[in-house]
Amino acid sequence: MALFDELPAAANLHLFAALYSLTGAAAAKAIDGALDLVGLRDRAKDRVHTFSGGMKRRLNLAAALLHDPQVLLLDEPTVGVDPQSRNAIFDNLETLKNLGKTLVYTTHYMEEAERLCDRVVIVDHGKVVASDTLKGLYRRLPATNILTIDLTEPSALGDISHIPGALKAELNGHRLTCWLTDLSSGASAVLNWLTTRGLRYDSVATETPTLEAVFLQLTGRSLRD
Repeated sequence: MALFDELPAAANLHLFAALYSLTGAAAAKAIDGALDLVGLRDRAKDRVHTFSGGMKRRLNLAAALLHDPQVLLLDEPTVGVDPQSRNAIFDNLETLKNLGKTLVYTTHYMEEAERLCDRVVIVDHGKVVASDTLKGLYRRLPATNILTIDLTEPSALGDISHIPGALKAELNGHRLTCWLTDLSSGASAVLNWLTTRGLRYDSVATETPTLEAVFLQLTGRSLRD
């Protein structure tokens, strides 16, 4: 983070404003707007060394916004911050995105990319292995949906290796998990298969694949140095 700990938050922003050739009323307006966006207006006069890690990240973001850039490059901006600050940073970024800013965001946290990004580029060993929308990346998985069924009595289930509509199926206790290529036809086929065998179930749930599953599918599961 590019901040001076012994200076107050506002003084830090005045310094960065000067580096962007912003002075006088223009600088004051930009600083007020940036502090409001990141929720630090009430801490403007406090020295940065009294800030938490998350507050410092938010102040650093404010410094980057003073000259109203159209493109922001963000390199893992939520590393080492508490959940509240992490959520606040994301609220800030989503606000900027809605204002038409372009965000180029580097992260190892797949859920962050899923929440923020319109397009995702996956890099492995310095090479681009995928570049697509989230939906496009999800389609790279063999199964695009997971169906979970809690059975009342699984003992009469029999062979589950060829359940109609399921690419793969696993039984763990009373829970049957099926990987489907098509939710509309696959779910009904699995449930009909259970019904024809007189098997009852207590609950049914579905979930979509995650970006983490796509990442592991494309890059492998071995540990990296």
